Amino acid sequence: MTGSVTFFVPGAPAPQGSKRHVGNGVMVESSKAVGPWRERVALAAHQAMRAMGWPPHVGAVTVALAFLMPRPKSLPKTRTVEATKRPDIDKLVRACFDAMTDVCFTDDSQVVGMRASKRYALPDESPGVQITVTEGP
Repeated sequence: MTGSVTFFVPGAPAPQGSKRHVGNGVMVESSKAVGPWRERVALAAHQAMRAMGWPPHVGAVTVALAFLMPRPKSLPKTRTVEATKRPDIDKLVRACFDAMTDVCFTDDSQVVGMRASKRYALPDESPGVQITVTEGP
C-alpha cells in the first residue's frame, strides 16, 4: 500500500465497551450495538482496500477518524452544540481499530499516529465515521 485510503461508514457509531465475564471463561461485549457496527466498518474498509488493490499494510500507518454522531431531537437546529456526551471518543476509536485489523493493517499496534474527532451530524448529514488510513507516520 502506498498513499492513503479513505472511506465512510454510515450508521450510528458504537463504542467498544468493556467485556464482562458470564462464566466458564466466556466473555461478552457490554454493548449489543458494537458487533454490527464493527461488521459495517470492516465491510467498508474491505471494499475500499479491494478497490485500491491493496492487501493489509504491514508497516506503520496513521489513521484519521471523524465521527458524526446521531443528532438528538432536543438539539437546537439553529446553533452548534459540542458532542460532549457519551460515548467516549477513545471507545469509538477502539471499535474501529478492531474492525480494521487484518483489513487495513495486520495489527492495530502498527498505528503510530491518530487524529480523532466527534461532532453531532448536521440536520442534512448522515451519522457515521469518515476514516483515512495513510501509510507511514
